Amino acid sequence: MNGYITNEKDLRGEPMGSEVLSIILNSAENAFLQVGVFVGAVLLLFGYINYKQSGNFIRKIEESKKIQPILGALLGLTPGCGGAIFVMPLFVKGKVTFGTIIATLIATMGDSAFVIISTLPLEYILVSVISFIAAIITGYVVDYYHVGDKLLKNMNIITREEAHIINEKSDHNIINNESVEEFVHIGHDEGDEIDVILHHNAKGHQEHGTVAYEITHKGFIIYWGVLVIGLILGIMLLFQMDVNDLIIKDLGKIVGIGGTILSIILMIMSKKFIGDDTHEEAELKSISLKETIIHSASETAFVSTWVYLAYLIYEFGIFFLGKGNYGAGELIMTNLMTSAGLYAVLVGALIGLIPGCGPQVIFVALFTKGLVPFGALVANAISQDGDALFPLLVIDRKSSLWATIITTIPALIIGLIIYFIEMRMV
Repeated sequence: MNGYITNEKDLRGEPMGSEVLSIILNSAENAFLQVGVFVGAVLLLFGYINYKQSGNFIRKIEESKKIQPILGALLGLTPGCGGAIFVMPLFVKGKVTFGTIIATLIATMGDSAFVIISTLPLEYILVSVISFIAAIITGYVVDYYHVGDKLLKNMNIITREEAHIINEKSDHNIINNESVEEFVHIGHDEGDEIDVILHHNAKGHQEHGTVAYEITHKGFIIYWGVLVIGLILGIMLLFQMDVNDLIIKDLGKIVGIGGTILSIILMIMSKKFIGDDTHEEAELKSISLKETIIHSASETAFVSTWVYLAYLIYEFGIFFLGKGNYGAGELIMTNLMTSAGLYAVLVGALIGLIPGCGPQVIFVALFTKGLVPFGALVANAISQDGDALFPLLVIDRKSSLWATIITTIPALIIGLIIYFIEMRMV
């Protein structure tokens, strides 16, 4: 087992209720200190890079027609969904090809990228290289057959005139007391048809003046404070130090369990459950460093909560398979995953069909636990679109459906090839 607290001895001779409670608490501690704090650090770093560069990168994609799929794939490789989200409306406005959309989505791992970066960086690099190559090839093949031209021809969205009528009847989401004129859009303009669909018609995560809004936009300071302390403890754990036997007794338990509880609260207040990033939030982060820090806290809470859920699935699975004997449960689980490796590749690709990052985070977290073969991880990484698909889904469902189907094809092919290579090497 990869955890540092829960083990066979912890679970022997305890009443069932105590064992269940022990798993719940230890999983909370481990999820936050082993993964969550590192996710927060990496996410904030890339959030700052995105804040500085996202608008410029999108403009480069618009201006570089011949290499758009390559640039789209590069943007998709950026951990998280912020950069990839910006590309989706560009296709509808005819500024990028559909192959660019496909390349961006194939290269995107969404927030699950933060999990594997934080735990298995070498595997992340290998997955990224494979996804990048698959993204470019598939993107150019899609453009060669002019799939996007057919989709644009049959696309039916509101006209600019209809958008202005709707725009007059709705208020834009004002952030930090900035007026509509000061709000900078990426990939579209204020008041056009895309703006109305993505911002005015779509419900945001929060309404201003609500308790949830106040908690996320003020409580993020406390959350980052706990994360900093947790990061220090997490680094100490990497050096095999006992963080529960320091000057403050059980400090690891206090910070780990407390951090997971705060993550769950912040995720609920942020109204982030399956997806954690909207087009509007991505734009806000690109124009405001404060919003970048606020939403990075919410995204970290989102990922940490789903990682905690993955840990619970793993721990309870082992516990009940072994009927209370942890070692026996691990052996049974290992045998099950070995015999079901081929199906795991199919499952990984199918889970990738689900929009949003939540289920993907669980799948990747299970890979870090050794329950998923590398081929299945690759299949999921190529197939999944994270939150990036949501803008296209809102604008034109037919295009989003074709994008989902097309990205799944290379996911299955490459995932199965890698799986069979893995089997030969064993």
